Amino acid sequence: MNQMNQQYPDQPGQQPPTPAGMYAPPPPKKKSTGAKVGIGCGGAFGALVLIGIIAAVVGGGDAEPQADKPGKAATAPAKRQAQGDAKQAEAEPKEKPEEKPEAAHKSPADQFKAFVAKNGSANEKAAIGHVTKVQGADEQNDILDSVDIYTDFTGGMLGPHQSEGKLIASVFADWKQSKNGLVTIYDAKGEILSNGNF
Repeated sequence: MNQMNQQYPDQPGQQPPTPAGMYAPPPPKKKSTGAKVGIGCGGAFGALVLIGIIAAVVGGGDAEPQADKPGKAATAPAKRQAQGDAKQAEAEPKEKPEEKPEAAHKSPADQFKAFVAKNGSANEKAAIGHVTKVQGADEQNDILDSVDIYTDFTGGMLGPHQSEGKLIASVFADWKQSKNGLVTIYDAKGEILSNGNF
């Protein structure tokens, strides 16, 4: 029994003796509490810095140190000048829309109708009178241009207004040009009336 106590001591930190020819295992590493404390302090410090930054952005974003501020007499004219510049900037956009040409204010359907009224035949003008909406005419890139023209005609492709649909597609090709454009004419129910390249 005494030999067993010698072979396997109960005291912590001591290794049992190893038989001849075998290597002794390395002693277990002690866990360092210093690293845990360092990470904990660093995390707390980082949290305080983050809270300080958030507080500065939210609460005191426009506060300046007193040493950097010039006297009140110097800032008053600067503020008045800045306010005058702001009022002048607000007044300018109101004048600019008056300078724009009338075509920019019109919808694509109105622009298309104006083109046909100026350049179209009597039949084309009559057909264009039924156009209610034009989509995609101002968004061209010559790669895959697609324009939809809606009318108040009824009957679709097999109805009595297919020829007017073809006429509208032809006139549209006179108005807009694209390397790879497709114009589709729809009736009042959204059925295809006609289509064509432009």
